[in-house]
Amino acid sequence: MAKLKLFRITTVPMSLNVLLKGQLRFMKNNFEVNVVSAGPQKDLEEVSSRERVPTIKVEMTRAITPVKDLKAVWQLYKLVRKEKPTIVHTHTPKAGILGMLAAKLASVPIRLHTVAGMPLMEATGGKRKLLDAVEKLTYAFASKVYPNSKGLKNFILENNYGKKEKIKVIANGSSNGIDTSHFNPANYTQEQNQNLRKQLGIQEKDFVFIFVGRLVGDKGINELVKAFSNSKLKIQNSKLLLVGPHEPELDPLEPETLQEIESNPNIITTGYQADVRPYLAISNALAFPSYREGFPNVVMQAGAMGLPSIVTDINGCNEIVKDGKNGMIIPPKNTDLLKKAMIKLIEDKELYNSLKSKARKMIKSRYEQKIVWQALLEEYKTLLNEKGIEYKTPIN
Repeated sequence: MAKLKLFRITTVPMSLNVLLKGQLRFMKNNFEVNVVSAGPQKDLEEVSSRERVPTIKVEMTRAITPVKDLKAVWQLYKLVRKEKPTIVHTHTPKAGILGMLAAKLASVPIRLHTVAGMPLMEATGGKRKLLDAVEKLTYAFASKVYPNSKGLKNFILENNYGKKEKIKVIANGSSNGIDTSHFNPANYTQEQNQNLRKQLGIQEKDFVFIFVGRLVGDKGINELVKAFSNSKLKIQNSKLLLVGPHEPELDPLEPETLQEIESNPNIITTGYQADVRPYLAISNALAFPSYREGFPNVVMQAGAMGLPSIVTDINGCNEIVKDGKNGMIIPPKNTDLLKKAMIKLIEDKELYNSLKSKARKMIKSRYEQKIVWQALLEEYKTLLNEKGIEYKTPIN
């Protein structure tokens, strides 16, 4: 029996590399998987090679671009009509509205959308109203919507974006779970860690706070840099390691923040890194003061690498981190409390060691990757059964 077709759609290939790494290859054992995203082509080829699935390029933008968006819907519609997938599953906001509309128009029987963070949370005025309307349309076109955290599910229901029976969290949350054998501090020797610290100008006694992600305003970088800079006289032998790309065109940092990053010798930037594990391995704690998240991979990654985390009291973060157990939770946009938390982690050795000792265990027990993948596969099977579509486990 031929495999049923499954289309997974994201706005840009980076989401495939971050949100769905490994999962596409897993699903290939059960479905004929096709991946659709925008360019660049080399990124799609990288995904295709790693996951062993075909990729199809359809230009989409992350910004609001009505003419380009209509063109993308038409291209997606033609593609879906031609290929006739049984399931279309979208990720990221723009791919969600475009992909769900195209799939609905093409009468795809099962249309699914995963919500992994909502930019509209920080929008106001007319832009917020527009994004609210788009969100509601996405959910209306979808058969099911999967927020990747319980907090995000509550936000969706509170704002009446979709019907309650459509909204579901898979497993314990997360879009992809985490491979704790890959994210494991035991993979790195003391010599490797010492060498990387030396390359970055980090001394043996330095306490390293690491941030991993886009260096933009809504990730809390302005507050983080300010908290660290204001604390540098109180925190001896400390470094702030910023691992991630600048994205000034979408959410630029304040000029004062950029100046401080450039001039402060205790703030180290690495730019985008395909593999963040070596940087987590040389760090002491994650500082992640984001304003909004779905279910942040980096907090799981840091925990799996044995790091306690300072996070904000927002969706996802406050589910992965339990205050006083594997990290500390502070209010978003609060520089003073962030600074106090950073100081406490350094000065209170007993607290730090307690949080650190539980960090990896708490991730392994709740978010191991294969648990999440299997739960999603079972969801696919359930939906197929409800539609009366025959599914048989393929013989590979």
